[in-house]
Amino acid sequence: MVAVTHPTGNANVRAVLNGLHRAGQLSEFYTSLGVAKASPWLRALPSAVRRQLHRRAYDLPVGMLKVHPVREAVRLASASIPWFPPSAREVDAVYRSLDRSLAKVIAQERLAPGTDTIYAYEDGCRDAFLAARDQGLRCCYDLPIGYWRKARILFEEEARLQPEWAMTLTGLADSPEKLARKDEELALAGTILVASSFTRSTLDLAPAVSAPVSVIPYGAPAPVERLRRAGRSSDPLRVLFVGGLSQRKGLSYLFQAMNRMGPAATLTVIGRRPNDCAALDRNLSRHTWIPSLPHADVLETMREHDVLVFPSLFEGFGLVILEALAQGLPVITTPHTGGPDVLTDGEDGFIIPIRSAAAIEEKLALLSRDRALHEAMRQHALRTAARHTWTRYGDRVAELICSPSERALPLPPAYAA
Repeated sequence: MVAVTHPTGNANVRAVLNGLHRAGQLSEFYTSLGVAKASPWLRALPSAVRRQLHRRAYDLPVGMLKVHPVREAVRLASASIPWFPPSAREVDAVYRSLDRSLAKVIAQERLAPGTDTIYAYEDGCRDAFLAARDQGLRCCYDLPIGYWRKARILFEEEARLQPEWAMTLTGLADSPEKLARKDEELALAGTILVASSFTRSTLDLAPAVSAPVSVIPYGAPAPVERLRRAGRSSDPLRVLFVGGLSQRKGLSYLFQAMNRMGPAATLTVIGRRPNDCAALDRNLSRHTWIPSLPHADVLETMREHDVLVFPSLFEGFGLVILEALAQGLPVITTPHTGGPDVLTDGEDGFIIPIRSAAAIEEKLALLSRDRALHEAMRQHALRTAARHTWTRYGDRVAELICSPSERALPLPPAYAA
């Protein structure tokens, strides 16, 4: 039986929970704030409160959900109380608090009967894994983005190549203590799961990693049943980018390509700025920029465009790739994403080199002039999305974690601090 821990429970976490629950292998879910949809008291709450809790509601039996809400409640409250210290707003503190709480549960042997596996995520399980090792439990580690040493090398290169954009590379700001904790988690893991081949490749730089690494790509929402009518050949190609507005996403190269396209294409950018950046502001002023949208509206906006460009330099997967495919958008992306694990180059999208405005321009120009190719790629995009469902992702994770071969794996050696 598997106990899962994650502070917020995003789409991939929920898919893992559902897959393990379907397989009869989920014992408990440890999170910060959360409610079971089956909780009888939910119906007694005002509708406005129920809507707020919907984002933290899970399709799990009430007894499986174990919440440790204090640190997350403080973080949420601090957003509207200006005199709260900045440390109260740190998401990392929520991860560490939940990790310590679960470690205490493990050490005191208060896990649900039959639990023999802890399934946890990066930045949130060092203490829990140490306690699990002492109790002889298996540690399964989900790494949602590439390994930090590879990121550091790439970001430092990028800062030299694009100094105007360096201030947006916020991944360079992680403390030595946080980076050391990441390495401890990896060293303690008995099994490692990643969502892309690129993420797996970055672990070549990780010291003391001996656990097997499995690649299981994420899932997509249900594909739309009918595509909207494509634009005419005389219309500008409607290009979309969705993601955080940092140079980690390769934004400068997209803007360069759009400048070269001129009136043949328009660009819409959806995403928040990490900080002030003159180069970013200058480019955003030339295009349509939407700082934030509800998820359903993001999908609707995707359906109003012709192609998603996601030229990321460093990614764990990039969920927007599969989300765009499910809306019938071909995707132009790089090998440093989950694109190569789900796309067929030239069929439902294009895989281009990182840092290449010329390659982005070339593929956009091709789609702009060859609308028959574009239409065929739209149809292929829907078929690809249909093969990569969240149900399939959750079931594949459950099958891997609960397979006899995985259970036969030796426990990880004691971590040498």
